[in-house]
Amino acid sequence: MTRSLFALCATLAALVLAGCTTSAPTASQSDVNALAQSIRMLGPNVDPVEAQKAATIAYSYSQQLAQDWNVTDSAIVHNAKVINGFREKGLCNDWAEAMTKRLRQENFRTLDLHWATSPPTPFRIIHHSASISAKGDPMYDGIILDPWRNSGALFWAPVREDTRYNWKPRLEVREQLLNGSLPY
Repeated sequence: MTRSLFALCATLAALVLAGCTTSAPTASQSDVNALAQSIRMLGPNVDPVEAQKAATIAYSYSQQLAQDWNVTDSAIVHNAKVINGFREKGLCNDWAEAMTKRLRQENFRTLDLHWATSPPTPFRIIHHSASISAKGDPMYDGIILDPWRNSGALFWAPVREDTRYNWKPRLEVREQLLNGSLPY
């Protein structure tokens, strides 16, 4: 009886975890072009060549990182693997750091890169992502580049329209956490 119950539980757990797996992220040229167009629309001085390059890197680097970090599950399951030592990288801050660092290597003249953070709430942990804006514009006027939430498949949206998270500049959230003005 105990052996049968264990086998049943193990089978159910395997089925549940199988439902959490993800396929390798893919992006079409039209996906890249749509992001490039949105980046170009950030301001009249945004260089179209830089916008195209940033969009191409955002998509291709997200896919490369997913492969390098062996991301085969949903973001939450992959987080558990990292936290428990089964994977080396892949937490949201790893994605934000890698994406921001990679895009900064391009030394864009007409674009700025930001590290965006959504502070913790009673029902959500802290979340980090990269953001891109027209040169000199605040993060809030930019576009979130978030490969974490879809396990390496790039999610992007204007910062103000991404209502799933309450994006703020990373250092502002850090200060609020350190001085205790955030309750969580």
